[in-house]
Amino acid sequence: MKWSWGSKTGFWTCSVTADEMRRMDAATVEKYGVPGMVLMENAGRAVAEAVGEMLLQHPGAEVLIICGKGNNGGDGLVAARHLSNRGVPVQVALLADGSELQGNAAANFRIAHNMGVRMTQNVDEDAVRVQVSRADIIVDAILGIGISGEVHGLPRAAIEAVTASKARVLAVDIPSGINADTGAVSGVATQAERTVTFGAMKLGQALHPGAEHCGELTVIDITIPKSLTNSGTVKANLVTDAMAREMLPPRSPAMHKGDAGRVLVLAGSTGMTGAAALCAQAATRAGAGLVYLGCPQSLNGILEEKCTEAMTVPLAETPEGSLSQECLTEVLGLSARSEVVALGPGLSQSPDTATFVQQAVKSIPTALVIDADGLNCLAGHAGTLAERSAPTVITPHPGELGRLLDMTVDGVQENRVDAARRAAEATGAVVVLKGAATVTAEPGGEVWVNRTGNSGMAGGGMGDVLTGIIAAFLAGGAEPVSAAAAGVYYHGLAADIAAQEGKRGLIAGDLLWSLQEALPD
Repeated sequence: MKWSWGSKTGFWTCSVTADEMRRMDAATVEKYGVPGMVLMENAGRAVAEAVGEMLLQHPGAEVLIICGKGNNGGDGLVAARHLSNRGVPVQVALLADGSELQGNAAANFRIAHNMGVRMTQNVDEDAVRVQVSRADIIVDAILGIGISGEVHGLPRAAIEAVTASKARVLAVDIPSGINADTGAVSGVATQAERTVTFGAMKLGQALHPGAEHCGELTVIDITIPKSLTNSGTVKANLVTDAMAREMLPPRSPAMHKGDAGRVLVLAGSTGMTGAAALCAQAATRAGAGLVYLGCPQSLNGILEEKCTEAMTVPLAETPEGSLSQECLTEVLGLSARSEVVALGPGLSQSPDTATFVQQAVKSIPTALVIDADGLNCLAGHAGTLAERSAPTVITPHPGELGRLLDMTVDGVQENRVDAARRAAEATGAVVVLKGAATVTAEPGGEVWVNRTGNSGMAGGGMGDVLTGIIAAFLAGGAEPVSAAAAGVYYHGLAADIAAQEGKRGLIAGDLLWSLQEALPD
């Protein structure tokens, strides 16, 4: 999904739920005195302008605007009136009788009718299919952001007809059938080439699969006061480049390696030296001054060769070649001399190692970043995290989060933002729920949604790199949630840079080379 701002007057970085958007609309009308008709007029005019841009590439195209009976349909009626006034061959298919419309939508129906806009009311399923088959450009104004549950009846038939057509599709506010809060498809959903949304991006447009259904997304200023997006009631943020830069403390020209922070990585087991190496190397690439890699003693020689810049520390191990609880005392001494400990990549889940992890999480006095097997070893022990007083960041994928909270993967994926928030509250940690549009959540409910990254990241080792980056940012003085959100952003940006050579062949090690280009000075 590409996205842009339709106005240069404001660069909102929030992403809102349907309820938050409704409250913003209401406050605009009730507190600031902007009539609802003005908001609808601005929205519909923006849609008409977007259709006009499409017509420049397809002059003389037949435009069909399919309108439901809610405010989304009202926006479509405004667009139809403006296009008709400009001589565009536009037809409205209204999925209701005009008498069923209410409020501003009803007012705009009357205006469009009085101005002679070509319109068919009470369109049935067969008529929708016929009209869709004749259209070159379709404006989807069927359903708005307020849907819940699966789409049924005539709206479903209309969405299915649009989806099956070869016409170019522009969605009004959100593709019909996409849940504005979760991005889920409500049974069926329109696949838009472009979406014009109003006031702020909706959470479901930043999350998948909603993001793919939006196509190119433009956020339009319809005169909702910017102060409403900064009032503290909006709890979701979209991480921008400027925001990510501000999250990281500046680096002084006179700083030395001690100022850049010390990271202790506890990682690796037999067959999993790559995870340990990627994490340690990522921490060095992301700016940590000193990186220590604590690993099973039998693997020390391998990791010494793989990690030139990190200092390896051989630790007591199990017979299987993973870290043993016997190394805890040494680990506590090492951690006391480090700003941050990264725990988990490639550790294994052997019982002895799991006991070590649980004891280490309770005892390590410094900031912790926990990933992979570090989290798997804590399954059923989420309360251990909540007992920590030092900052903690956890970076689970959906399966790891599900095991930690005793949820199914589907349960996590159905509402990723809610799952991340629940985990943050349960553990007291900053939670980085990995995946397309990674979500970072802190206790209290505020979240940061990431938009960098690409499909080439669907491979082993990517999470190990992320853990190293976040640990380095923490060691360099960033606040936990800033280190996490910025770490996710630059991790994805490094992948985007590396993917310029191709996404399918992207591997985690490529990010170690592109990370330097991605990071700010």
